[in-house]
Amino acid sequence: MDAFTGTRPVADGHRFDTEALAVYLQQHLAGFAGPLTVEQFKGGQSNPTYKLVTPDRAYVMRAKPGPAAKLLQSAHAIDREYRVMDGLAGSDVPVPKMHLLCEDESIIGRAFYVMGFVEGRVLWNQALPDFSNAQRAEIYDEMNRVIAALHSTDFRSRGLADYGKPGNYFERQIGRWSKQYLASTATEPGAEPAPIEAMQRLMEWLPANIPASARDESQVSIVHGDYRLDNLVFHPTEPRVLAVLDWELSTLGHPLADFSYHCMSWHIPPGSFRGIGGLDVAALGIPSEADYIRRYCTRTGRDQASVDALVTDWNFYMAYNLFRIAGILQGIARRVVDGTASSAQAKAAGAGARPLAELGWAFAQRGR
Repeated sequence: MDAFTGTRPVADGHRFDTEALAVYLQQHLAGFAGPLTVEQFKGGQSNPTYKLVTPDRAYVMRAKPGPAAKLLQSAHAIDREYRVMDGLAGSDVPVPKMHLLCEDESIIGRAFYVMGFVEGRVLWNQALPDFSNAQRAEIYDEMNRVIAALHSTDFRSRGLADYGKPGNYFERQIGRWSKQYLASTATEPGAEPAPIEAMQRLMEWLPANIPASARDESQVSIVHGDYRLDNLVFHPTEPRVLAVLDWELSTLGHPLADFSYHCMSWHIPPGSFRGIGGLDVAALGIPSEADYIRRYCTRTGRDQASVDALVTDWNFYMAYNLFRIAGILQGIARRVVDGTASSAQAKAAGAGARPLAELGWAFAQRGR
């Protein structure tokens, strides 16, 4: 997983005036002292992420793509990332320390924010090949604990009551990702990224098949939007999450949408999008999907009726989330075509849109 781990020199399309940034941080960030060197993290497909290194400490900067990038509507909202992590500080959901948000694009040519660098482990392979069965079980249980804590957090007391629109969450999300998929897809014959037939079918099927459990307007929480193993920083030696990263897709929404997205890895084969589908999870010490669901439901206080409804409606949730991730990956494919993708792995990620959409349509057919 060296392609995803660590940092590299800043890519040409994501360079900025390092001296201007250093001057700004000297004036606005307490304790900052140069000289400043900048590296770019290898992982991530959307907002470029940088490691800011000084003689005394390191920081992390997230920024919008450079001025030449063609930004899709509602994407790259770094101000929202900053706000939700700042609001969650001190809660049961571990987040990095937020230092500052700069929306003045005259400083380095794009908006950005700076947060603390969290020293720890980012685990990219969902099968955790370098761990024992007991360690795998502990890591998966910790992932479960943290997402349950997120969905149990009183967002109103955290100043996030207006962080998203109330009501019709699935309708709005299906509409949003349909528009984003269409905006990312070529309309000329032979051009890339090409249309995906399964996406067309899902755009018709999903809004007509939203189950009652997904329409329950009493279920509202902060949703991360991309909660998975490699968006967590674990303690260097303990099975403990120190920080949840990459909040770009977060909002107020239905917690079951967020949790079922997280569970997609039990269905996605290894290699296509870092899944564990088809592996003998019991032999690895990894919980079954059913056991993982039960733990989450217990931690979030769900009664048996709501658990039964979730199991009954699971095919819808899987179809919805595979549609959603395929829409995201089609957007990455679009950025590859435009030359603005922020990761060297973007081309491979974008190629995952079609197989995941087809897997989503297979779930939809089971859910009929």
